[in-house]
Amino acid sequence: MARLARLVLPGVAHIVSLRALKGVDPFPADADRAHFLALMQQAGAATSVHVHAHALLPDEVRVLATPTDAPALSSWVQTIGRHYVSAYNRQYGRSGTLWAGRFRCAPVEPGEWRLRALRFVDAANADPAFTSAGQRCGGPRVLPWVDPPEYWALGNTPFERESAFERLLAEPLTADEVDKIQRCLSGGWVCGSSGFTAELRVASIARRAEPRRRGRPPKTA
Repeated sequence: MARLARLVLPGVAHIVSLRALKGVDPFPADADRAHFLALMQQAGAATSVHVHAHALLPDEVRVLATPTDAPALSSWVQTIGRHYVSAYNRQYGRSGTLWAGRFRCAPVEPGEWRLRALRFVDAANADPAFTSAGQRCGGPRVLPWVDPPEYWALGNTPFERESAFERLLAEPLTADEVDKIQRCLSGGWVCGSSGFTAELRVASIARRAEPRRRGRPPKTA
């Protein structure tokens, strides 16, 4: 079966996942994480991708980002990968890629689902040093990430927003919410309500936004 083209919607936030090869730690040292984050920022400026959140995990990179056009997201990931992998291999005396296949992404509906996606990324690791959660909850802004509108709506002052988001992070997403995000990432589907995916069908996007229902299609009269 032919692989579906990656679904990227300009101006819409996407959860992005890039998994490391089994047995390979892509960020052995603090300096490696700092280098990767700097490359994310530089590549974002060059390709017009706005980064909202990141999590640099021992086996995966998770990001919430909004591309301004469809090709921008792939260009952004490729630019980061090309520069980081070559520097990593020189540093640790190895060759080849660090990543297990193509990156995965899922467009996210604005509103509650985009806020859930922000929590999904920022709560990916208990240590805030590995995510943007520490910066968003009152820590120093190491890099100028773009907070989405849903974050700004949490309060009228920086302290109110930071406190409200910290409380949200303390409440884990439900198992159903996490399962839906993971399934959307795995299949490249839109993560949101049925109404949002219906709007995309009407808009005639390049490929379907959700998986087909299981079983045979109903017979027509």
